[in-house]
Amino acid sequence: MGKEVNGVSRSRFEMFSNSDEAVINKKLPKELLLRLVTAGRPLRGRRAGTAAFSEDASRERLPETRPRPGASRVSCSGRFCRRCPRSLSPMRLLPRTSDRWRFGAVRVLSRCDAVRREGPRTSPSSAFRCFLVLLRWFLSFLPICRIFSFLDVVTLCRCAQVSRSWNVLALDGSNWQRIDLFDFQRDIEGRVVENISKRCGGFLRKLSLRGCLGVGDGALRTFAQNCRNIELLSLNGCTKITDATCSSLSKFCPKLKHLDLASCTSITNLSLKALSEGCPLLEQLNISWCDQVSKDGIQALVRCCPGVKGLFLKGCTQLEDEALKFIGAHCPELVTLNLQTCSQITDEGLITICRGCHRLQSLCVSGCANITDAILNALGQNCPRLRILEVARCSQLTDVGFGTLARNCHELEKMDLEECVQITDATLIQLSVHCPRLQVLSLSHCELITDDGIRHLGGGPCAHDRLEVVELDNCPLITDASLEHLKTCHSLDRIELYDCQQITRAGIKRLRTHLPNIKVHAYFAPVTPPPSVGGSRQRFCRCCILL
Repeated sequence: MGKEVNGVSRSRFEMFSNSDEAVINKKLPKELLLRLVTAGRPLRGRRAGTAAFSEDASRERLPETRPRPGASRVSCSGRFCRRCPRSLSPMRLLPRTSDRWRFGAVRVLSRCDAVRREGPRTSPSSAFRCFLVLLRWFLSFLPICRIFSFLDVVTLCRCAQVSRSWNVLALDGSNWQRIDLFDFQRDIEGRVVENISKRCGGFLRKLSLRGCLGVGDGALRTFAQNCRNIELLSLNGCTKITDATCSSLSKFCPKLKHLDLASCTSITNLSLKALSEGCPLLEQLNISWCDQVSKDGIQALVRCCPGVKGLFLKGCTQLEDEALKFIGAHCPELVTLNLQTCSQITDEGLITICRGCHRLQSLCVSGCANITDAILNALGQNCPRLRILEVARCSQLTDVGFGTLARNCHELEKMDLEECVQITDATLIQLSVHCPRLQVLSLSHCELITDDGIRHLGGGPCAHDRLEVVELDNCPLITDASLEHLKTCHSLDRIELYDCQQITRAGIKRLRTHLPNIKVHAYFAPVTPPPSVGGSRQRFCRCCILL
């Protein structure tokens, strides 16, 4: 950047490093990120491409100076220390900050004339002048620090290659509050997570290790010890994780609110019991496909974490109605519940959920073949705020239940009715009249839906400004007339028409003339070639004839 960078002279950069030249790391951001987090201690020296900083740098001694005449001789460490009650140090006037900032401040003070003249034990007036020097130095970097606080880790690594000052600011732990390592999942190992925790410490609030298969219990124990202010942690797909990780989180991370353990198949009831003891602020838990979890773990969790708002239990095949009864009795704040493919649950458990969780907004029971219209009636009577309902492959649901639901839940936005084979146009009529906020509607494999139902849907209050996605694949009674009825849906973004045998290319073309930006997903079988005329063409190739 030359002798002047962003209006700051080169002499100001010198406070961050012992070298005279600005060293710019030429590595790619991904390589730099991995290099930064794999070092056992903070990077130092010219070859690391960062300031010459170590753990002892924040305690750097200032130049030895002779005390001013008449000054009392008091034993002091000869350094700026905010803990020393017998020295009036300008550092005591500054807020607590990270070691890099303190190190930079020490180097600024070492160039201050008042400090050179009077030493660490300064007079009140000199201390105030030193404070002004430090304040001016801090304010010069506040805009950059504010900008850096919004950047992701890759962008921060790129900024760290610009100059020494940007390197120090970009790698400061206060900027690394949100880290997502999904793009580096193949390169992330346990030692990387350990060193990230050492670098960020208590600043880190959100960490995503989704898909990082190399991370195990040991690394996460070190992480939990160093990052005790973590609030959101995603370990989705970290298959090496066991109950030991949840025990560490319970012991060291009491502020944890969101935890994602999806596909961590070694998780058992012991993990839920540990989380209930040490993480009382837990609001959202994802244990999808953790098939070893049963009602005992759910009971322990919900009794000690009454503030739970989101539970994702997809694929937990051992859950029965007893587990749902515990949820309904102890989780009045529940907003989201996912029970997809929990095949053992019935109407009894879900009715308890509806009666105890009146704030429920999202419910997924796709693949729960035992439920009936009683669930839809209970939702309509107890959960008026319901916005998302997924009941795919629930073949026992009928028009009667959906009619009751539509008349009471006017905030519905998304409905997945795939393979609800008993519903007819009557359901669409009720939805079109009573659900003006409907945005996504899936009717795949609903073979009784006809053009008349689509006509009512296209003429409803949701059609003009709300409806965005309609899935009609494998609806054999749908024709081009349905596409004509959907021309008024100006917000329609996507429509599924796979295996709708009465839909033609001409109908789709007419729809595109009114909605040019719509995405139409359809499949047309290739045209059968006509038989050859005259019969003179050989049926075998020359090789076959020779054989």
